[in-house]
Amino acid sequence: MNVKVIKTIKGCKPMQEMQEAVVTEDNGEEGRLINIFPDIEYQEIEGFGGAFTEAASTTLDKLGSENREKVLKLYFDPVEGIGYNLGRIHMNSCDFSLGNYSCVEENDDTLESFNIERDKGSVIPMIKEAMAYGDICIFSSPWSPPAYMKTNGQMNRGGKLKEEYFELWAEYYVKFIEEYRKCGIDIWGITVQNEPKAVQPWDSCVYTAEEERDFVKNYLGPKMEKIGVKIMFWDHNKERVISRSRVMLGDEEAGKYIYGIAFHWYSGDHFEQLEMFHRLYPDRALVFSEGCYEYSLGAQDTVKIGEKYAHDMIGNFNNYCNMFCDWNLLLDEKGGPNHVGNYCDAPIMADTQNDTLYVHDSYYYIGHFSRYVKKGAKRIGSSKWTSAIGTVSFKNPDGSIVSIVLNTTEDEIPFFFSIQGKIVKTTAEAHSIGTYIFHSRKEEKV
Repeated sequence: MNVKVIKTIKGCKPMQEMQEAVVTEDNGEEGRLINIFPDIEYQEIEGFGGAFTEAASTTLDKLGSENREKVLKLYFDPVEGIGYNLGRIHMNSCDFSLGNYSCVEENDDTLESFNIERDKGSVIPMIKEAMAYGDICIFSSPWSPPAYMKTNGQMNRGGKLKEEYFELWAEYYVKFIEEYRKCGIDIWGITVQNEPKAVQPWDSCVYTAEEERDFVKNYLGPKMEKIGVKIMFWDHNKERVISRSRVMLGDEEAGKYIYGIAFHWYSGDHFEQLEMFHRLYPDRALVFSEGCYEYSLGAQDTVKIGEKYAHDMIGNFNNYCNMFCDWNLLLDEKGGPNHVGNYCDAPIMADTQNDTLYVHDSYYYIGHFSRYVKKGAKRIGSSKWTSAIGTVSFKNPDGSIVSIVLNTTEDEIPFFFSIQGKIVKTTAEAHSIGTYIFHSRKEEKV
């Protein structure tokens, strides 16, 4: 067995390859152990990615050709970048758009005016360029129907979808997907509604669990089934995963259309809810569909944001998450553009005035997963001796074992891996993340 070690340590060059670890026979080592059990398999991992928002694409458009290519390579190149293969897009506008917009003219009750010309101007070119690096699984989410379809007469500040527009709104998804397919972009899945419990000052629309269930059961589900598109519900914070699921999946007619549940992280860990969801609905996927942190362009220390990402990813994957999708791929020097001033952070940010990129620690921390855990990998059994570190392990389709170890403390923590009768002695440095890749000698020859 040999072990490849990649580490990001606070204050050092990120994602650096370290000297190969020393492997010895396991003679009953006890104490500071991370045990890995490759034969104990859990969920399959489908991919990692981020959101192609209008904010991301218009920021990319303001960069010179060299930095434009660099951003795309950093994210999507599987060798020189971090190998993203998943992307989220917004249907109609979201807060990270330049303003409110929809794909139809106001009061169009036939959808004859439907078009995606706005997306063709910026978002679609970015997606197409990213696709040059490999296959990307795309899913779409609406933040709001057009204003005339809603009870409050506007795209912002919540409101509900008027009952008389349920059928037309479901057909709207179909047209959006068909138009993207004409552009060579296959939308694999949709979420019913972004954050259906939140009344936001930006694009938003509220559904009760029963309303979301009935919309899927009677309108959206049959249409998506006909065109071969997966449906994910909820698309909101983890603390209500179970209560929402009981309504949606407790209905057999609605449940038959559901691929899985999408969730965010904004209200805390609640990892237990993911485990409970899997226990109740073991054949349904768990998709992390959005997360971001506060604006930090130019900050001297963004390690803590990277650590927050890794903490959440470890907790999610240890509790049956199948996919991870970050929020904006790229934002500008203001943390936008954003049409309501809801400025945020992104793993890569750009000073568009000076054509300068800032690659934050969060990019590298995500990369410790996305670059080395391949599509089709299985999470495998592992255990650790202390709560001072976080860890999760995977087995790739090629048989290699990947274990990720996070240390958010101020202390250096020496420890041992126990795997397949071998012991690997190593250290988790203070404020570090390490990816350990284990190959057997037999696999090497193959």
